[in-house]
Amino acid sequence: MSKVLIIGCGDLGTAIALQLHQSQHEVIGVRISQQSLPHGMQTIQADVTNASSLNLLNNINPSIIIYCVAASAQTDENYHAHYVQGLKNILASQTNNNDLQHVFFVSSTRVYGQSTQALLNESVNAEPADFGGERLLEAENVLSNLPCHTTTLRLSGIYGQGRLYLVNTAKDTSRWPASNSWSNRIHRDDAAGFIAFLVQKALSQQPLESCYIVTDDMPTLQYTVLIWLANQLGIVTNHIQIPVENGGKRLSNKRLRATGFQLQYPNYQIGYEKVLKTI
Repeated sequence: MSKVLIIGCGDLGTAIALQLHQSQHEVIGVRISQQSLPHGMQTIQADVTNASSLNLLNNINPSIIIYCVAASAQTDENYHAHYVQGLKNILASQTNNNDLQHVFFVSSTRVYGQSTQALLNESVNAEPADFGGERLLEAENVLSNLPCHTTTLRLSGIYGQGRLYLVNTAKDTSRWPASNSWSNRIHRDDAAGFIAFLVQKALSQQPLESCYIVTDDMPTLQYTVLIWLANQLGIVTNHIQIPVENGGKRLSNKRLRATGFQLQYPNYQIGYEKVLKTI
């Protein structure tokens, strides 16, 4: 049994915690809320943007750290505080941890700001187009100075139970975007499953890449997804004028697939079929 410290236990972080707990690892979760993690997993209430609140982490000495924090506002300052400085604060609490083997940083495909017809993979240089992508890439670069192994996980758009933005958009055709851009997504359960899968590999001393794009098998034009969702919901779409394809990006998950991980939801149709059954 290994000790895993998860920083940021919201929806995704908690799902990762549950999978690792089921694999008999000692999971310790750090979250800003007072709510405890399920199944008696140790929970520490702290704020990554407040270094003094992290003192309890100094003597925990985990083998694995998963940094899975979400910014609380869409501002440059907030992104810097949560992703860049927050990560630095956590790592500063582990300077005397000789047991630390691997740090995983949950980033986003927002770091790819380029709009291109090419299929982007991890070998393509990230070119952020906004402050969010810039701060996430800055945080990723913080990992380059660590003495242990590190892996960046660039997640595309997360969907799943309770994440209904696209479903709600499909219900109201007046809210559909003016452009028809490429989109990419990953089901929450697959994102959590893949991260837990990599943790197991790291603990087994199996080599990991320094970066993975975490997305499903099917980059898809936005209107293709919206029309499919609307039809599933019984909404007539015959009158919809589909805009010309414009913008966005297509992402490759070839490196993810090469690990042997099996996606439960390899495309949006399989994933959203389950989501629609819950609403």
